[in-house]
Amino acid sequence: MTLLAPPTVSPEILDSTLRTGGFAALDAHGLCALTGARLEGLEALRPSWDRLPADAYLRDGGRYRFRRHACFVFDAGSHALTLQAHRAHWQPVSYNALHGGIERWFAPVEAETLASPDWQALLVGLASVLARVAGVAQWFIETHQFRIDTADGIGRPTPEGAHRDGVDYVAVMLVGRAGIKGGETRVFEADGPAGVRFTMTEPWTALLLDDARVIHESTPILPLAAGGHRDTLVVTFRSGGFQGP
Repeated sequence: MTLLAPPTVSPEILDSTLRTGGFAALDAHGLCALTGARLEGLEALRPSWDRLPADAYLRDGGRYRFRRHACFVFDAGSHALTLQAHRAHWQPVSYNALHGGIERWFAPVEAETLASPDWQALLVGLASVLARVAGVAQWFIETHQFRIDTADGIGRPTPEGAHRDGVDYVAVMLVGRAGIKGGETRVFEADGPAGVRFTMTEPWTALLLDDARVIHESTPILPLAAGGHRDTLVVTFRSGGFQGP
């Protein structure tokens, strides 16, 4: 099967692409050029996805999702990224009908990952670009390491379906995929008929989304081999504070 490739752009036109269409995709080299993170440094983070604990909050009864979570505050003036005390992830039901309205306490991102200069460069670089695009002075950032596996036959990257996250911007980065089919990314206008679909297959492909303008989802994955899984890093950027009850 021929998979549709992401419509990647160069870092030089990312701002205008994001402003015009509400989303923009980058390949790994573009992501590194944009943020200053080194590809070899990002690759060195990949083993931490093998150590993600199970997500205990899946309301569909599934056992296919594993994750860690960490929160930061970014100051656009100083470019300072400050780790926050570990906190629950919370979304209103209006944005997440399946898992909204509850405090979900996920295991924290490992200290070794947090200390990585390339992890920090990635977050600071993305936050800086999005602060420029949005014209904001401060971001409240949540990072989510995800693994979706197919041990039970099917894995659902977005069990809540096509959705918005209730933030300003979302970055979805493919860390890797192995032994699966499916996992197609779909992005739709929030208030219109237009949409695109593609499959991220190359590690560190990134998708940036204007959460007010588009909705997104990823289709279920099915196994092609034992141990089939899909790993992603999702980073959300919100002005004015973290979401909370």
